[in-house]
Amino acid sequence: MAPYESDHATGTGPDEDPRTGRRKAARYVVPVAVVGVAAATIGLVPALAASGDPDLPKITAQQLVEKIAKSDVQRMSGTVKVSTDLGLPDLSSLQGGMGSGQGDSSADPRTKLTELASGTHTLRVAADGPEKQKVSLLERDAEYSLIHNDKNVWGYDSASNEVFHTTAQHGGDQREHRPSATPDDFAEEALKSVDSTTSVTVDGTARIAGRDAYQLVIKPKQSGSTVRDVTIGVDAKTGLPLKFTLTPKSGGAPVLDAGFTKVSFAAPPASTFDFRPPKGAKVTEEKPGKDEHGPDFGEEFAPGGLKGADTIGEGWTTIATFDTGAKGDKSAQQGGAMGGFLGSLGDQVSGDFGKGTVFSTRLVNALITDDGTVYAGAVTKDALVKAADADK
Repeated sequence: MAPYESDHATGTGPDEDPRTGRRKAARYVVPVAVVGVAAATIGLVPALAASGDPDLPKITAQQLVEKIAKSDVQRMSGTVKVSTDLGLPDLSSLQGGMGSGQGDSSADPRTKLTELASGTHTLRVAADGPEKQKVSLLERDAEYSLIHNDKNVWGYDSASNEVFHTTAQHGGDQREHRPSATPDDFAEEALKSVDSTTSVTVDGTARIAGRDAYQLVIKPKQSGSTVRDVTIGVDAKTGLPLKFTLTPKSGGAPVLDAGFTKVSFAAPPASTFDFRPPKGAKVTEEKPGKDEHGPDFGEEFAPGGLKGADTIGEGWTTIATFDTGAKGDKSAQQGGAMGGFLGSLGDQVSGDFGKGTVFSTRLVNALITDDGTVYAGAVTKDALVKAADADK
């Protein structure tokens, strides 16, 4: 079935510099009001069910976006399969030299859950209102769990018998206390990109985790983006995104494919969220802070996802830029495991900006110039060079 294509248009933001198109990324990533998407520009033609798919009531793209925005699933449990393929080499040989990153405990969610950035993983998830959530990463011979129960946030790594504990801050969004690793988290980030640079369509129906679902397709209209499309499988009854697939323009396997394989909207048993450190476990206590609840993976796949940097351009071809202050730094070309890894990804480029190296994945590319300036985004190598030239 050929989907009906529709666009959502917005004007230039107040933070944009008219000379360079540069804005503060922190302002750029503020969510758009998806409920207020104009009917005339989001699409009015209903989706039709393809042969063999669920025969659901007709729905427009705007209605489906609103259905997602109004979804208020408070209680659920299920199993999620997450596959990520950025085209990076195996990083396991580097782990020993890189250390734990942000924390000293293997149970720290900021380091443990970065495993989701590559390969295929299975998660068990559960929620019972805004104060109780649990995400478990199932491994071959072990399990890692992150539990939020009222004021407490616990991380437990059964392989090392280590525990991470901190205190949750109240009064924020209910998503604040769990990592972004489920289809609805990724969908929320993708919907922030809906603007004049985006095509939004409804393309039939599907069965996902035993549930009837609509298929929402988001496509960049800009030629410089490395994203081909994003497909969101939306539960027909609750509006909860059940599956999220991001496909690169280069083709092949999805860069990110996250979907429920089982899901229930019954309240999980109260014991699901109970946790006490096992006997003999090493417990790391940390004072509450803005980053202690784990990485927000969804932001890395959305335009403008690099906080704290300036941005150039708009929509799906937004490029984040910042100065490392490392003029003439050749560390990426030096010896050692990390230097060899970076060197294997780099392509030498030059332009009006001077010379630099482009490091590439199947989705995100980054140009590091010889004067220490970084340009990064889900854009092509040529787009990075053009941005660097225009920025001089």
